[in-house]
Amino acid sequence: MLTKLAGGRLFDPANGRHGEVADLWLRDDRVTADPGPGATPDVVYDVTGKVVMAGAIDIHSHIAGGKVNLARMLMGEEHDRHRFAGSACGCDRIGGGSGIATPSTHTTGARYIEMGFTAAFEPAMLGSNARHAHLEMSDIPYIDTGGYLVLGNDDFLLDLIATNAGQAAVNDYVAWMLTATQSLAVKVVNPGGINAFKFNARKLDLDEAGPHYGVTPRTVLTVLARAVYELGLPHPLHVHGCNLGIPGNVATTLDTIQAASGLPMHMTHIQFHSYDTAGDRKFSSGAAALAEAVNRTPTLSVDIGQVMFGQTVTASADTMAQRHTAPLAHPRKWLAMDIECEAGCGVVPFRYRDNSYVNALQWAIGLELFLLLDDPWRVFLTTDHPNGAPFTFYPELIQLLMDRDYRLAKLAELHPDAPAHTTLGSITREYTLAEIAIMTRAAPARILGLADRGHLAPGASADVTVYSDLPDRRAMFERPDLVFKSGRLVVRDGALVAMAQGCTHVVRPGFDDLIERRIARYFDERIGLPIKHFRIQDAEIRHGAGPQLHPCRRREVP
Repeated sequence: MLTKLAGGRLFDPANGRHGEVADLWLRDDRVTADPGPGATPDVVYDVTGKVVMAGAIDIHSHIAGGKVNLARMLMGEEHDRHRFAGSACGCDRIGGGSGIATPSTHTTGARYIEMGFTAAFEPAMLGSNARHAHLEMSDIPYIDTGGYLVLGNDDFLLDLIATNAGQAAVNDYVAWMLTATQSLAVKVVNPGGINAFKFNARKLDLDEAGPHYGVTPRTVLTVLARAVYELGLPHPLHVHGCNLGIPGNVATTLDTIQAASGLPMHMTHIQFHSYDTAGDRKFSSGAAALAEAVNRTPTLSVDIGQVMFGQTVTASADTMAQRHTAPLAHPRKWLAMDIECEAGCGVVPFRYRDNSYVNALQWAIGLELFLLLDDPWRVFLTTDHPNGAPFTFYPELIQLLMDRDYRLAKLAELHPDAPAHTTLGSITREYTLAEIAIMTRAAPARILGLADRGHLAPGASADVTVYSDLPDRRAMFERPDLVFKSGRLVVRDGALVAMAQGCTHVVRPGFDDLIERRIARYFDERIGLPIKHFRIQDAEIRHGAGPQLHPCRRREVP
């Protein structure tokens, strides 16, 4: 089927187009070159004057897996309160799902595609929970998905490091785990800290040795960053650092940047790692210092984890941080657990309030970071869904970034002491449409190695979003005119009109078979589970469709 989108303004920064007027052609599930004057399209959409972008990509959103399902169960009242009727999209499903902060699988896909997002990635998938996470991701319609494997607190890895098994053994272990769990990238959460928690440690700073293995978080971080680099994974090590949410943690974050020693690294939800201790309240913004460090470190990328006001739930493998936050739970309930000695899990409901000094400053710190970071190719739009806010706040967040007057009006509504402790009021920058297209499309695709996503050149996946260019940016990005998934029109005027399915993205960097024998012995002796039951087969991905594989290019540390 040949489709023509006629006369739109193309924002395709990966190919140097920043609003040029042109036709866009789709053939079946791909963008195609202009077939010439003799071609007769099967369907034509007049998009004259409208903004045309590739489908948006969320690189960090907790959408599937054990902690997400625990959060849904803990927040049962949310699902009673927010039930959505089935859409007239011709799908076989009964009902449209439920939940906002902890949406059900169908609701997750529906809300994303209605905003013009065509992919979202689960950033914390434990090996022992990977099968569950993939089953949930398979059940999320409309969008592409993938999982980042969580390592860095698992006994097998910590033992390899503690016994000086060598970098090659670590690399083989990481590669085997990525392959067995059908993952796209590697994430480390509070490196070594979750393991230390099990030995009654309640704090572990970057250079403190863990109580059992005697390994520091710095060592875990550098060993994993090197493994990811040498294996040639497209996405650098995805780092949730030490001391999340602790006043003064910006010093640890700056030290963590130094610890990478020039290796590529992605630091996630840095808003939660940007707190200083200036002032009477001993809680202030460290955003300026952190932004300066990021700006001068070209090997570093970040996502923000923006806080927005209202009810949400925090769900994290960082048991230390969640135990610290638990007394502030709203409603007053929480849970924590260990998962197969690989990592922890804590779920704490939370309401961010604009009349709270701390919450107001968290909101301002996130925006400061967005606006002080120079390179939109290295900063990504996230709320760390649902930890900072549900992902459905993205249109509001985009308006805050693009409209200074709107931003200042919101700043004036906050706790009266907060504006004096942030530079936000003095920042004049407003994001352009081209920068939004970079941050939400081109850059996420590039940093994840998704060569056929995030752009509109011939051969790209026909994931396309069309917006009316409204001065109210929230309204514009909340309700696209048209959304195509793999060439099929699935959203018109912000409403679902057809069903579509995405795919699951994975990498397989290759490994020495000797590591598999060692891991097999570990499974037999410590877990009592044959290794074959741990591996996830291609037939288990996307109801038998299998994954989409992305290449890795091995390299050596200079």
